[in-house]
Amino acid sequence: MNQYDLSGRIAVITGGGSGIGYATAERFLRSGARVEIWGRDVGKLENASKALSLLGDVSWQSVDVAEWDQVEPAAKRAEARYGRVDILFNCAGHPLDVKPMLDLTPEVWRQTVAINLHGTFYCCKALAPGMIARGYGRIINTASMAGKEGNPNQAAYSSAKAGVIGMTKAFAKEIATSGVLVNAVCPTVFDTPLVRDTIEKAPEAMKSFIAKIPMQRLGLVEEAAALVTWLASDDCGFNTGFTFDLSGGRATY
Repeated sequence: MNQYDLSGRIAVITGGGSGIGYATAERFLRSGARVEIWGRDVGKLENASKALSLLGDVSWQSVDVAEWDQVEPAAKRAEARYGRVDILFNCAGHPLDVKPMLDLTPEVWRQTVAINLHGTFYCCKALAPGMIARGYGRIINTASMAGKEGNPNQAAYSSAKAGVIGMTKAFAKEIATSGVLVNAVCPTVFDTPLVRDTIEKAPEAMKSFIAKIPMQRLGLVEEAAALVTWLASDDCGFNTGFTFDLSGGRATY
């Protein structure tokens, strides 16, 4: 593992109980950061925190990022616990339903956008002001290839993730001279528990997703964590408002 120095940094990772969020928490801890993971599943968070605690100082909070009334107090508790938050990795998000757009219910559309776009905004709104006031911060949002290409049968998810890309660009420009950098990562299909479940339920659909990836394989969570850790470090100093490819060559822009 190449080493990035996050010594003394405080990080909040949403969706940190598994997948890319968990792998990034692990990498952050190995790099010297103190980490708080957020998610909705208490059991998953407890298990993740227990395993991660072998590597360093880790805490957790049960937070539904789609609800501002949960995000705002959780952010205040994190800042009170650690004194500040330097790094925010918005990793929470997933598609709720895979079907033609006209077959989606308004409620599924609303929930999908709330989790994937509103949640990212809420966490930025809650934690970025402290970073700006201190003159330092790193925010990494999670987009998706669906947001660039517009996956069929994933209209709500594609729209939300496209929104994350646009929000990242706009917010980064607004605070470009503050010392707080805002970037996004854009994964394709990664080897996570959610994807493994999808492979079992719809193997042919998953084959078609992998076929679109020039490298002809799933991404590894460790590969995503490596990029996010660089974006969270001081080595990333002149990059803001950009969406970084994690697509195995699938991205065309």
